[in-house]
Amino acid sequence: MSSPAEFYNSLPPITKAYGTLCLLATTAYQIGLYNPVYFALDYRLVFLRFQVWRLFTNFFFLGNFSINFGIRLLMIIRYGVQLENGPFERRTADFLWMMVFGGLSLLVLTAIPLLRSYFLGVSLVFMLLYVWSREFPNAQINIYGLVTLKAFYLPWTMLALDVIFGSPLAPDLLGIIAGHLYYFLTVLHPLAGGKNILKTPLWVHKLVARWGLGSQRNTNAQPDRTTGVAFRGRSHRLN
Repeated sequence: MSSPAEFYNSLPPITKAYGTLCLLATTAYQIGLYNPVYFALDYRLVFLRFQVWRLFTNFFFLGNFSINFGIRLLMIIRYGVQLENGPFERRTADFLWMMVFGGLSLLVLTAIPLLRSYFLGVSLVFMLLYVWSREFPNAQINIYGLVTLKAFYLPWTMLALDVIFGSPLAPDLLGIIAGHLYYFLTVLHPLAGGKNILKTPLWVHKLVARWGLGSQRNTNAQPDRTTGVAFRGRSHRLN
């Protein structure tokens, strides 16, 4: 049995960084170091008062300490780690680009008045969950010991449970939309004969190399991801 420190150090770099920032943001809020209002995404303040930090900080606040916060943090650790150590193994720059693209997509979506949201951390976590569910569609998931289902259906099941338990629908749905957009552009569209128009930019590779994060198979070529189609036969059981 590894110690908490050993477990933390074993986490892949991008998942570790994002999970740590979310935990620190909530801890700082709980002990009264800041008001979440100053982290919230408010386009009026961004463009009129140049409070550009709001475009980034809103992704790190997952709410106060609660069961929901714990579930979101576990989702980051579980599904982020399995993605970064699985389909994105030795592709740290590609995983970082997926997170960046997801964040940018969510910022664009929330500019639509009907989809307005002030904190996008939950949405980004759901984007991770959706991409994971497409990469591991046949994994068997047990929901609270009551129902077992394929991972392909997990995002929709979690969305339904959130609605039943009184959580807002929009953050989960935004994450699913962003996740599907990424998966469509990087897997489904190329499988249909189209060009991969979402290759990881060179500046992301350089950033990862400069920071010494993870590793890459080849920084000059985009790996083939056309095997990532749903129900392709890869099966894992998660206990």
